[in-house]
Amino acid sequence: MSAAESRTPSWARPVPAGGPGGGAASRVLLGAFAAAAAVDLGSLLADWHLGHVLAKPLLMPLLVAYVITRGAPRLLVAALLFGWGGDLALLFDAEAAFLIGMGSFAVGHVCYLVLFGRRPANPLLGGAYLLALLGTIGLMWPDLPADLRVPVAGYSLLLTAMAFRSSALGLRAGIGGALFLISDTLIATGVADWPQLPRPDFWIMATYLAAQYLLATGALTRTQAYGRQVLQD
Repeated sequence: MSAAESRTPSWARPVPAGGPGGGAASRVLLGAFAAAAAVDLGSLLADWHLGHVLAKPLLMPLLVAYVITRGAPRLLVAALLFGWGGDLALLFDAEAAFLIGMGSFAVGHVCYLVLFGRRPANPLLGGAYLLALLGTIGLMWPDLPADLRVPVAGYSLLLTAMAFRSSALGLRAGIGGALFLISDTLIATGVADWPQLPRPDFWIMATYLAAQYLLATGALTRTQAYGRQVLQD
């Protein structure tokens, strides 16, 4: 282990990648993730519930396997796996499952925030995110179920912080963070019983999958640009 590696916290070190065939394995896994995403989104458009139930649990494990072949930091793997936990919980239509899913996604956001480190982000963007958070929660608060108001508000604060801090890694990750915020806001409007877009589950999943992919590849690109060292300055 080099001196630089010895100074890198264990959570920021890359997961050991595959051998010489890692490049081919990465392409196969990324293709499998894209295929599973197409099946899932197509199932939602066609209102084929079984297809969604079968495809959705495959999505994050395939993305995790892909980033591992690329030498992903452990915290990125953890963030995606907690996202997978949230995905599984939200397959069940019950308030308890919703809270469990929200909690799992929240832990994933914490993983992302630690991974992003202290690198500076645009304060004007932070102000815009803060206004969006206050406006959305203020408008939605009366329409949310009383027992979900505080959990949703707390989760929204954490999600908004993640979305803002993701921009510190560059445009790709920043767009990913913004799409994650949009996806979960669409879920919250459904909980508040606001008018929905046609096929709302499709738009929720489309923005979510794009968000996780862009966050993951944005983090990988930034990590590799610094020799796969810790993202934190």
